[in-house]
Amino acid sequence: MDTEKYIVKSKYIEEMEGEKIVHFLNANAERINKSLGDETGLNHIGVHVIYVEPGKETTEYHKHYYEEECFYILSGRGTAIIEGDKYPVGKGDFIGLPRNEAAHNIINDGNETLVCLVMGQRLEQDIVDYPNKKKRLYRNSGNYDLVNLSEIEKLK
Repeated sequence: MDTEKYIVKSKYIEEMEGEKIVHFLNANAERINKSLGDETGLNHIGVHVIYVEPGKETTEYHKHYYEEECFYILSGRGTAIIEGDKYPVGKGDFIGLPRNEAAHNIINDGNETLVCLVMGQRLEQDIVDYPNKKKRLYRNSGNYDLVNLSEIEKLK
């Protein structure tokens, strides 16, 4: 067994090109993403180093109903928005978001690149609300359905 495949050395991470990601609901949510978990074959947890330039956001403000995620800030600073409350965050700070509890986002309002280690579950199904966009995303085994919150009919 080639057990070395489970280690991603720091030099390799530094040299990884990363993937530019722009959130489909927020053009200002732009980041470079290096997927460390994918490099080692992780399928059920996402582990990424992300780079967010000043003035940009990590993602669109959202809440997961079933997945948990967390952020550890490696460098830079920003403002974490959690359920509408704003908190200054910086190097060494950790943000843990249990499932179905809090909508969240981080804005880089500093003057240097915000670098975070981001980890989250990769469940086959999840529901994600985007409160500022009044949208809900249903993810089911690779299928994605985006609906307006106002069009959801609640059944008893």
